[in-house]
Amino acid sequence: MKKKHVKKSVNAKTRATVRPVASKPTIKSDKAKPCFNPWSLSIYVYWFIILFFIAATFYILGRAHTDHPAATPAVEITEETLLQAADYYNSGKTKLLAGEVDAAIADLSAAIDAGAASVDTYILRGEAYMQSGDYNNAMADFNTVLAKDPSNAVAYYDRSLLNTRLEDYSAALNDINNALAANTSNPSPVLQMRDLYAKRGQLNLWMKNWQGAIADYTNSLARPEGTVSPSVYAERAEAYTALGNYADAINDYSSAIRVISEQIQGAPTIEERESLSSRAMNYFEKSAALNLNLGNVDASRTDLESAYTIAVALNDAETADRMQSLIAELNTPAKPVVETAETVETETVEQNQ
Repeated sequence: MKKKHVKKSVNAKTRATVRPVASKPTIKSDKAKPCFNPWSLSIYVYWFIILFFIAATFYILGRAHTDHPAATPAVEITEETLLQAADYYNSGKTKLLAGEVDAAIADLSAAIDAGAASVDTYILRGEAYMQSGDYNNAMADFNTVLAKDPSNAVAYYDRSLLNTRLEDYSAALNDINNALAANTSNPSPVLQMRDLYAKRGQLNLWMKNWQGAIADYTNSLARPEGTVSPSVYAERAEAYTALGNYADAINDYSSAIRVISEQIQGAPTIEERESLSSRAMNYFEKSAALNLNLGNVDASRTDLESAYTIAVALNDAETADRMQSLIAELNTPAKPVVETAETVETETVEQNQ
């Protein structure tokens, strides 16, 4: 009985111990608390990251402008700067046309230093440098233009003229080819195809490419724009002469003289008329030599007489005397060979020997 009583008391004690645990109010309150949601925190984290990158971007851009002042223009391009550059350009152009080369270079350099210079300013200064004999700076300006505008026909043409002065005919020919291509696709108001073909013809003539020269001069003469230069006819005549085509060369000299006679009528000064007349006199003399080679004695005499008349009008005594001497030779008939008895006897002896 005592042993059984002990067992009951143990059970009662166990029940008393377990019951309070099951009805503990703290457990009920924990079950009522809401669960943790990780997505709610992620949204805030994402927004924070986005805002951070936006702020960092603006900060970096701000530092870039502050830490690298060389990236900004040294001179602010304002309307006043543009007007100043234009004034210097116009002044430089006027002075260059007036022959004031050094003053023109100073004004054009001021336009460039103003920071708003166009490629035309570099071209004009390059032309001024070329006139002054400063070929290195002229080349630098033309190269600058072509670096900025690779299809600038005027810069190619001017650099071709410069390379011609430097006697680099291959480089000059390459530049004139580029000028022709650029001016064909985008015509320049200051360049004419007639002049470009004539320039290439001249280069081919100097490089002894006779056929190429004739083709270029022919293309130049076929162009409708601009005026014909007598030099184009005369230089094509030189190419024809080199090929032995004397008849076409004579025709070209005649055409050159015709153009000169027209130009003399409109020449504004005595100096210009005299210069044109001197060229015509030279072409008459060349035509006379070609006619004589072809056996056209009368045509040769007529050419020499025309050259003599011009020489007298120009008070060119040396040329007048030379023309008069050549005319006298043409007018002197060939002396017949008179065979005397002594001559015949001598020839007979020589033949027998």
